[in-house]
Amino acid sequence: MRLIPLLLLGSAISLPAQPTLYVCASAAKEYVVGAKLPPSGLFRKISIPPGNWEHVGFNHPFLFAVDSDPADPSTLYLAAGNGLFRAANRGDKWTLLTGSDVTEIRDLAVTPNAIYFGYSHGIRVTRDKGATWTELGASLHRKYTEAIRVDRSKPGVLLAGGEEGIFRSDDDGQSWRIAGAAGWQIMRIEQSPQDPCFWLATTQGGGLFASHDCGKTFDSAGSVGASRTLYDVAFDPTTPTRIALAGWGPGVMVSDDSGKTWQARNTGLPRNDALSVVFDPAKPGRLYTSIHEEAIYVSEDAGKTWRPSGIEGSDASRMRFIP
Repeated sequence: MRLIPLLLLGSAISLPAQPTLYVCASAAKEYVVGAKLPPSGLFRKISIPPGNWEHVGFNHPFLFAVDSDPADPSTLYLAAGNGLFRAANRGDKWTLLTGSDVTEIRDLAVTPNAIYFGYSHGIRVTRDKGATWTELGASLHRKYTEAIRVDRSKPGVLLAGGEEGIFRSDDDGQSWRIAGAAGWQIMRIEQSPQDPCFWLATTQGGGLFASHDCGKTFDSAGSVGASRTLYDVAFDPTTPTRIALAGWGPGVMVSDDSGKTWQARNTGLPRNDALSVVFDPAKPGRLYTSIHEEAIYVSEDAGKTWRPSGIEGSDASRMRFIP
């Protein structure tokens, strides 16, 4: 963990650096095609002045995901409508790493040795920081891939979600098999930070699916979100049993018992249409969500009450804390 020196009464002590919240957001409310685009793209939350947001890099209306280089968190990678970007210096300097044959990158996963992304025509990987790319989704029946994750505890294991369910590869993408949620469009796949064998996946209309066998199989997690679109799921790094969902219609739902039961937590939100959700790893109980064409909202009590945080009139497709 990186430490920040602090001078106090003539002596120096060190405090752990706080992670930074990055958001991929587009100015969506009342926007008319052809008009000047309000600030859109990558934002980060800054502490001076407290609670402010800073627009980073280019004005880009179609950013869908952000991740960072594990060896150098100041280097970010951005999944965009027109390709994959490397955004150096905490997002200030952008370089396009893909060609014109790649559009609609929906998700990405960065490891110490590789960068994976899911896009409109499959899955690709680079092992040389974007100099060359290899296609991994050739054996998939329907290529469109909305979600891609790498199992942090098992080298070579990938989980991908597309139009026909959740697919698993045990050989780094050379072959794939269905792992669950067959026939459902997958929106997000996440692995518990505490238990690497616990995975959750959200769907469009099929509700929530869970795996307790290290991602080998996924089963329906009950009626939560059924017939609705669940856009996002987040595990709380500070509380092992707490999970949050973001959905169109349900808004924000939180479980305090590892997904056995769920409660709608929308007090203070202007509407029950939530697009993304993330817990603050440095502040127990702090939870952020994006409400469609409204703003980013923050809760200090795990979603029981909410207040506006900023980026008004936006849709945020992904929020992520970067070390």
